[in-house]
Amino acid sequence: MSRTLRTTAAALAALGLLSACSSAGSSSDAGGKVTITYWDNNAGPARTPLMQHLIDEFEKAHPNITVKYVGVTSSEIAEKYNTAVASGSTPDVGGVTTALLASLTAQKALTQLDDLYAKSPLNGKLSANFLTISKSAAGGKGLYQLPSSGNQDVIWYRADKFKEAGITVPRTWDELFAAAAGLTDKSKNQYGFTIRGGAGSGFQILAEAYSYSGLDAMFDASGRSTVADPQNVALIEKIAAQYRNTTPEADVSNAYPQMLAQFQANQVMMVHHNLGSTKDVKTALGDKVAGMLLPAGPNGTSILANPVDGFGLFKNSKHKDEAWAFMEFLDSHASNSYWNENVGQIPANTEAYADEWYAKSGITKQAGDALNSTSARLVQPPVHLPQYSKITKTDAEPAFQKVLLGKMSAADFAKSVADAFTKAQQTYQSKNG
Repeated sequence: MSRTLRTTAAALAALGLLSACSSAGSSSDAGGKVTITYWDNNAGPARTPLMQHLIDEFEKAHPNITVKYVGVTSSEIAEKYNTAVASGSTPDVGGVTTALLASLTAQKALTQLDDLYAKSPLNGKLSANFLTISKSAAGGKGLYQLPSSGNQDVIWYRADKFKEAGITVPRTWDELFAAAAGLTDKSKNQYGFTIRGGAGSGFQILAEAYSYSGLDAMFDASGRSTVADPQNVALIEKIAAQYRNTTPEADVSNAYPQMLAQFQANQVMMVHHNLGSTKDVKTALGDKVAGMLLPAGPNGTSILANPVDGFGLFKNSKHKDEAWAFMEFLDSHASNSYWNENVGQIPANTEAYADEWYAKSGITKQAGDALNSTSARLVQPPVHLPQYSKITKTDAEPAFQKVLLGKMSAADFAKSVADAFTKAQQTYQSKNG
C-alpha cells in the first residue's frame, strides 16, 4: 500500500470513518511478499504521522513485508478489539496498553511472547519494571505485551509564579498544601491547586494516596485491599480539605480538559496529571511551566503504576514471524527513542536513556529514573480484575465527589473501594488460582 493510501486510511480511521474490523487479517502477495495489518490504538493527528514514519522505515528495511495501517482512537479500541475477537477478524499486530491486557488474555486472543522475547536481540534491553508491570496486568500468566512506552503521574506547576512568590518546589504533600495556600488569591480568581473530581478521579486519588502512604502493594498478605489503610485515608482527607479553599469550586465535576484549561488561563498554579500532557502544557506555557513528581508522605513514597503502552501479537495472525519482526523493529533503540521523544513518554528500550534528548528531558527523565529505580516502591493496580474499571470509574468517581461535598467521609470512601477490590480479587483467585 502506498504512503498516500496509508495516510488517507489513517486519517479516515482517526475520524471514525474506517471500520477497523474490515481491515483485519494478513495476506500473501505475489512474488513472496507478505502484508500484515497493524491497528494503532491511539490514532490521531499528533501520533499517526509518527507511526507512519516508522512503518515507512520498517518497509525499507524489510522490502518483502508491507504493513497495512489502521488507525483507531483510544476511546474506541477496546470495543474494536472485542468485536474483532468475537468475529475472528483480529489484526496481526495491535497497539495494546496494560489496561486492555486482562480482557484480551481472558479471551485468549494474544500470543504469549516469553519465548520470542528470550530469543530476541531485545532481550535484556527493555526496562525490567515495564516488563513486570506488563506481566502483572496479564494476571501474572506471562508476557503478552511487548512494552514500548511508560507513563507516570506528575504535577505540573507554574515555575514563574513559584519564583515570584519565593516558594520552593514541594517535596512532601504538606509542603504542597502550604504552597497551594500561599499561591491562592481568591480576589484574583487564583488558586494554588486543582482537584480532579470528574472523570478519571478514581485512579488519580489512589495515585495520590499511595504516594503519601508509601505502601508498596494494593493487597496485603491475606488478600485484602490496602486502599483503606489509615495513611491512605489521611491523604484523601487532606485533599478534600483543599476543595474550595485552595481550589476552584468547579473542581468537583472537572476532568482533565477543564483542569488544563484552568491551568493555562492562570487560574490554578498546580495541576496533577501525567507525562501524556507534556506537549499540551509546554505548548501553552513554555518555560513558565515545570513538572515535579508526586510528593512524599511521612513514610516515603510509592508509585501507582500507570498503564504501559506496547504491542500485542494476535493468535490469529497467519504471518507471525513477519509480525514479530515488525514489533521488534518498533521497540528497537532508534525507533523506540524516536517515538518516545516525540510523544513525551518514557522509552521501554533502556538504550534510549543514553540519548541526548532523554538526558535533557527534565521531568520525563526524573519520572523514568524513579520508575526504573531498583528501590522503587511500585504498586501494581489490579487491572487484571474484570471489575477494575467499574470500581475505579463507575463506583469511585461519584463517591469521591460526595467526599469533596462533605456527604461521605474519606474513611467510608476508601473502605468502599477496598471492599470492592478485595471481593473482586477473591473471586478472581478462586477461578484462576
